[in-house]
Amino acid sequence: MSAEEMHALGWDELDVLLINGDAYVDHPSFGNVLLARWLIRHGFRTGIVAQPNWEAPDDLLVMGRPRLFAGVSAGALDSLLAHYTAFRKKRHDDAYTPGGKAGARPNRACLVYANLARRAFPGLPVILGGIEASLRRASHYDFWTDSLRKPILMDAKADLLIWGMGEKAIIECAQRLHRGEDLRDIPGTAWMDKLDAAGHPANLPGTLDGEPWIALPSHDEILADPFQLLKLTQELERQVHRLDAWAFEPVGDRALVLARPATPLSTEEMDDLYTLPFTRLAHPRYREAIPAAEMMRTSITSHRGCGGGCSFCSLALHQGRRISSRSEQSILAEARMLGQQNMARGKGPVAISDVGGPTANMWQGHCALDARTAQQDEGNSVRGKSACRRASCCFPSVCKSFITPQRRHVELLRKVAALPEVKQARVASGVRADLALRDADALAAYTGEFTGGQLKVAPEHCAPSVLELMRKPSLDVFEVFLESFVRQSRAAGREQYVVPYLMSGFPGCTDEDMRTLSRWLRQRHWNPQQTQCFIPTPGTIATAIFYCGRDETGEPIYVARTDAQRMRQHYILMPSTQDDDAPSRPRPRNSAADGRGQDRPRTGGKRPGQDESGQRNSGPRNQGNRNESPTRSGNDRSSGQRKPESPAQPRSNRPSRPDADDRAPRSRSGQTGRTGGRNGGRRA
Repeated sequence: MSAEEMHALGWDELDVLLINGDAYVDHPSFGNVLLARWLIRHGFRTGIVAQPNWEAPDDLLVMGRPRLFAGVSAGALDSLLAHYTAFRKKRHDDAYTPGGKAGARPNRACLVYANLARRAFPGLPVILGGIEASLRRASHYDFWTDSLRKPILMDAKADLLIWGMGEKAIIECAQRLHRGEDLRDIPGTAWMDKLDAAGHPANLPGTLDGEPWIALPSHDEILADPFQLLKLTQELERQVHRLDAWAFEPVGDRALVLARPATPLSTEEMDDLYTLPFTRLAHPRYREAIPAAEMMRTSITSHRGCGGGCSFCSLALHQGRRISSRSEQSILAEARMLGQQNMARGKGPVAISDVGGPTANMWQGHCALDARTAQQDEGNSVRGKSACRRASCCFPSVCKSFITPQRRHVELLRKVAALPEVKQARVASGVRADLALRDADALAAYTGEFTGGQLKVAPEHCAPSVLELMRKPSLDVFEVFLESFVRQSRAAGREQYVVPYLMSGFPGCTDEDMRTLSRWLRQRHWNPQQTQCFIPTPGTIATAIFYCGRDETGEPIYVARTDAQRMRQHYILMPSTQDDDAPSRPRPRNSAADGRGQDRPRTGGKRPGQDESGQRNSGPRNQGNRNESPTRSGNDRSSGQRKPESPAQPRSNRPSRPDADDRAPRSRSGQTGRTGGRNGGRRA
């Protein structure tokens, strides 16, 4: 952070400078700090500039010019999601900033910071990374300008982009620059090239000759036919999962080239990463608490990645579906350390708020087909092609090859809770209902031993057509789960509640679908206080569906595009006095003040000026370690206020399509696509 701190370490210069939109907290949930510790672990002197002044490069110069490169990240959240709500209202808080104050990072932070780095260090390689860059690596729909934007590398004019989880790629970048070698072809990276006469990248590294490759739809093709964005997103999702192919997208007379994905970390590598000497404290220069740091203080990341493949979730494109898990020994050691720190402060044994990941009950999950492929490849499965072709391990039903040893996870939780340094252990990250139902004993333990009064579950909706577009299991699965949860809670003598995550405004969801969901909630006497409104965040399947107005098979669907259409759906679950479906009652209070805000709009959702709207990714685990966002995105949740009763069968027949007059006009130029909202986040 300063020249004095650098000199105190005995360094006369930096090898790498990381520029970041989050405050500096030395904790593994903060991705930029995790990568800095990882670089130092591999012998590279690394400094961090956190939330620099973006009007001048002075803050970047305090430790001098780095020897190898400058790395740029917007932070744990897409900067526009951090700044704006689903209805394009300006947020008043930022969980990654001291005091929770908004305004410490610019809109489109990757572009602004990359420009600062070029001004501060002419000729120095600039490398983009983090969730904002990762999900914008190819052509993408931008909700805030309502347009199709080119790959972010073209706007940032950076030398390279690291996409996905960046530990392996960033070390290779540093090592190659140290040796004076070419950066192209590093797994998990992207760069720009020229197109040859045949429409292919003209200057491919020799290492890519003969390798499998994927030709993505060009930017011009997407402008001409919005459905091509959905095809591009599907191909990117497949590239991440298959592991062995590189890809390219023509953009004018140039090409975006995407190297094959970086392989997920092994258990040994995960253990090595999370045992780095983090102090788990905010930088001493800060005088106010950082909300995200407080939230994650007693939480343990047990794994990353998610097999769910939900269409609105960014994990499929960022972390991928393969699960990277830490060992039991590593997790227990972290729990002991957290307890010892707590007792050193005179507070007694620690209450562990969570031992989990994107979904707690996927720890040590793996695909049996990948294990067979590894045997057939004689240990060379790192380059091996995935045998699986499914878009999700859990949809339309849980794959029989997706192995999730939930009883082992329960035993791990019991061992954590039994430590003398630990008072109790919980699973605040929630469980996936369809997986939990596969193991009655594990479900009983999650319910009776490790639920802290409330258990987060994400049914999202109840209409079959909407659930199918979301790649979520049928309502029957959630009904059975609810019944079991209530029964197990009573057997354990505990008064506990399910907190259902619900979504409005999803592409393909009609007003009648929302009324069906509202009736289903009222049957259970659930009164939602918060409901997440979908925002089309870059890179997700659902965003591409929103942009083109077609489902994954190409069939046209209804999309609530205008603010008026989205607000109407949103308030069906939060009834106002004008509601036809529900008794008159006061509107719920605005929840923005508690930092989770769904600012209730008072106008027609009129757009602010140039860089518009967004919705926060809920929960701070940068780099997708837990809820990225990017992202899990979206803190605007629905919380049931009454204990669930025995489930009743809801009415969820799909209504006929609304009249065409209710749809917003679309521009076919591709420059102005649509107005509307939705969320692309990650939930269990």
